[in-house]
Formats: sequence, C-alpha cells, structure tokens
Amino acid sequence: MITIVGTGHVFNLAEPVAFIVKNTWPDAILVELDMGRLNAMTANPDEAKEGSEKPSAIYMQTSRYQQRMSEEHGAQLGGEFLAAINAGKLVGAEIVPIDTDAMQVMNDMWREMSFMERFRYRISGISDSIGGKRKVASVQKSFADNEEAYIEGMRRKYPTLVRKLIDERNQYMANQINECSERFSNMVIIVGDAHVEGIVKLLNETNIRKVRLADLMDRERMDRIRSAIWKGEMNE
Repeated sequence: MITIVGTGHVFNLAEPVAFIVKNTWPDAILVELDMGRLNAMTANPDEAKEGSEKPSAIYMQTSRYQQRMSEEHGAQLGGEFLAAINAGKLVGAEIVPIDTDAMQVMNDMWREMSFMERFRYRISGISDSIGGKRKVASVQKSFADNEEAYIEGMRRKYPTLVRKLIDERNQYMANQINECSERFSNMVIIVGDAHVEGIVKLLNETNIRKVRLADLMDRERMDRIRSAIWKGEMNE
C-alpha cells in the first residue's frame, strides 16, 4: 500500500506528517529530496554530494524566499521531511530520497527559459515577496479550489518551469516509487502537494491513499484522518 502525503514546504506540518508515519508503520519513507539534500538535512554533510555547478541566481533567490516564508509561518524549511525521516527511523522504516538534484534542475530551467518567461518569473518573485504570507495563502487556496486549472494557468505563463519542476520530476519520482514498490509493501511518500496527482497517474500500484495539503492544514479534515488511521481504515 502507498500513502502519499502532499505538503507545502514553508508550512509547519511536522506534527501531522509525523503522526501519519508513526501510526501507519511503513516499511519505507520516500521523500522529495535528493541524496545531497537528505544528508545535509540529517547532519551528514560529509556524505552530501558535491555538485559540479554553482547555484544560479534564481536558485539562491528561490531558496531565500522559501526560507523567509518558512520563518513567517513559524516553520523550518522542509521540516515535514525531517519529521517524516525521524518518525520513520523510530518505526524501523528505510529512508529513500526520490528526487532529482534540485540545484541542477533550477539551473537547467533558467538556461532553457525564454527571455519573456524569465521576465515574468522575476516580476512574480517581486510580487510574491511583497505579498508575503497573504500571497502564499492566496496561492494555496487557488490551487486547492481548482488544481487542474491552476496548473494549466501556470503552464501557459511558465511552460519551461512547469515542464522542468513538475512534469519531469513527477516522471522521475514515479519511476523511483515504482522501483521501490517491488521491495516494500507499505510505503509513505512525502512530496509537495503540486506533485501528488501527477505522480499518482504514473504509478503501477493501485492501492493508494492520498492525504493532501488542504487536509493537513484543516483541523476537522485532519481529525478524520487520525480517526481513520486509529481504526485501521488507512491500511485496508
């Protein structure tokens, strides 16, 4: 069985994510990280992979923005990954990074973008920075209300971004998950919410439970999920 959890990396979601992991007793935790980021996050910097490229300006800009938004939300950037990893270790699960190299992807994306797409991206970055938490909340609501329309709107404005950051990574991560399905019978997968539906469409496994960002951030929805887990319904 697969439980796929869609998160938002700037939100404080450590507790509900850890709860899901600890109470579903998975064989493996699959996280939207590459090996270098996993080692850096788990205090193994000597094992972190040395990239052949320096981070691009757009990579650094994105990282700084995400860090600031995390602080504004009282969260650690990517804290849901660390919570899942630590909870997974407690239940004896194997930890598997399934993502491509983030810096390489961002650098490639920037090189492949047209002038106009780069321009729109920079203007959007300024708007996002000014909007702060309110802009993040607005985007999250728009996405939750009509995910397909939101992604298609992004695809029209930022075709290279969606192809590199969503489409190609969905395929890569789905391939990793399908390979892991041959070794593990019960997996919890932690990825950004925008990846959930795209990944699920590419999986060989059909016994899939989805927990979305909107569920994690809504107390009533999360209470229903807790109840389902306690009753064993998530494992049926």
